[in-house]
Amino acid sequence: MTEQNENEKIQARPDWYNGKSVDELAFCQELLRELPLVCVNGRFYSMEGKISNEDKIGKFIYDKLKPWVKSGLNANVEKLLLVLRRECWEEELPHYEDRIMLSDGTLWLDGGFTEDKCFCRNRLPIDFQPGAPEPGLWLEFLHELLWEEDIPTLQEYLGYCLIPSTKAQKMLMLVGKGGEGKSRIGTVLRAIFGDNMVQNSLGKIETNRFARADLEGALLMVDDDMQMEALPQTNYIKAIVTADAPMDLEKKGIQSYQGELYTRFLGFGNGSLKALYDSSEGFFRRQIILTVKPKDPRRKDDPNLAEKLIREKNGIFNWCFVGLMRLVKNNYVFTISRRARENLRAAYRDANNAGDFLQSSGYFTLIQDGQASSKELYRVYKQWCDDNMTRTMNPKRFVSWLIEHQERYQIQYTNSIYLPGGRRVRGFTGIETA
Repeated sequence: MTEQNENEKIQARPDWYNGKSVDELAFCQELLRELPLVCVNGRFYSMEGKISNEDKIGKFIYDKLKPWVKSGLNANVEKLLLVLRRECWEEELPHYEDRIMLSDGTLWLDGGFTEDKCFCRNRLPIDFQPGAPEPGLWLEFLHELLWEEDIPTLQEYLGYCLIPSTKAQKMLMLVGKGGEGKSRIGTVLRAIFGDNMVQNSLGKIETNRFARADLEGALLMVDDDMQMEALPQTNYIKAIVTADAPMDLEKKGIQSYQGELYTRFLGFGNGSLKALYDSSEGFFRRQIILTVKPKDPRRKDDPNLAEKLIREKNGIFNWCFVGLMRLVKNNYVFTISRRARENLRAAYRDANNAGDFLQSSGYFTLIQDGQASSKELYRVYKQWCDDNMTRTMNPKRFVSWLIEHQERYQIQYTNSIYLPGGRRVRGFTGIETA
């Protein structure tokens, strides 16, 4: 190489490379001018929202280094990623409940739109097209799937998922016998939400300590095959549905940290969500249960329906936005049909039949000077369950439910129930077994 060529190559070298080593700070500063990024809780965000695949940034760094660095290239990429995290570190990104971040700008909940963009946790991969045609095929699909009075509920819930908020404190379950086409809703939502939606199981969220961190920054989680087995616990699901403060999150190999979750749950299954030990009103109060119509045996399924529905995604987004505006106007109270309310009552009775037992006759008497031990009450309750071929609650849950509702039935929990022989045990006054 001639001296002139060597001088030209030196002059062409970037400021961050001296011919032997990379000035890491200068490199990262130049990269951030070309590709603005911030890093929050170890995740990179661009103006387009969360970067779910970090390899994209690694490839960007690799391509910048490749013309100049000929050895240790991969090591340099990994080292620069670490420096980049620190250089663009931010403690937090605000989330806005008064606007929706779209690929071409910002849509405000009052209907206003601007092309301005800012760093955000969630940007939907969809343009705002207020003049998009009405999603006729989507509406036809919903009319075949749901009862007419339940469609506004779905519209409001999908709209609710467009913004990072848990103000409504609800999760939505669509329940049917199978084959009705419920899961196609999830396919369409993937086209609208992109990486802002995750697919997981509610059971895993409750039992796997690492699964909850996967929800960070997600607007929506879809469980398209809810398991019929009862959840062993419900603490985390209830906390996420009503989250109003940071939660403890844990990733493999990383110390736990406080993170903010605002993920909404949408589940599809053959039966409602059940809990092994939690039959409290609080668990069911957080649910909306919609039953889908039975599949018409004359219906001919279209294998391309999902793709056809996705073509209407801009119109479907507008339809969801209308639902969101209605929900906000109603102070985050959903439109719930009589059918949906009965669905919830039926699920509650199925999980907790103590109330039905206390409305039965022949097993006990509610009487002011009566008394019965907890053990004796549970014995007749089990007999009632056997007679009615229904599942029994465990003794602790049964007694806890009676304590919680003692005022309603004018009974009182006490530890002064006396048995023959002077034994003093726990039980209730105001009731005696038959």
